[in-house]
Amino acid sequence: MYAERKSSAGPRRSGYNRPVPTRLRMGLVMRRDMDFGEMGDVEGVLRAEGVGLAPISTGDASLITGGVTVLATATAADIAEGRLKGLIVPGGARDATDLAAVQALVDLARANRLPVIAFADGVELAAERFGHAAEAAGAVFKEDQVKLVNARPDLAAVVAGL
Repeated sequence: MYAERKSSAGPRRSGYNRPVPTRLRMGLVMRRDMDFGEMGDVEGVLRAEGVGLAPISTGDASLITGGVTVLATATAADIAEGRLKGLIVPGGARDATDLAAVQALVDLARANRLPVIAFADGVELAAERFGHAAEAAGAVFKEDQVKLVNARPDLAAVVAGL
């Protein structure tokens, strides 16, 4: 039956979900004991909105998450040189070395006018660096604006607007 058609392909699958093309590449701050709090795993929401994640290391201990070694694909230089369009800061361990590295990345993103999306205790850390008060499961900081995010649909809406 397919041989009678001029097409060389067999039947096409309908309803096939193609991945959303990446429209933004954002840095993901790798922290030991990384946690997105009440939002759970937000990677799916971000990918559905066209956000590609580029892990940024905050030290050797941050590169092992849940027994899996993650290779850092971005650095602070990528923020400064405009290769990243934002920064994602999950919650995590608060040792002095890690905290200083995360603060430096948030400060660099702020200085380059990039949005910072924070989750769990990362919200408090980012709010402190931006000079705002924020209490929520997640928050998006951009220049002098803060948008609180308490659910995954809210996150999708805010990210779609970036």
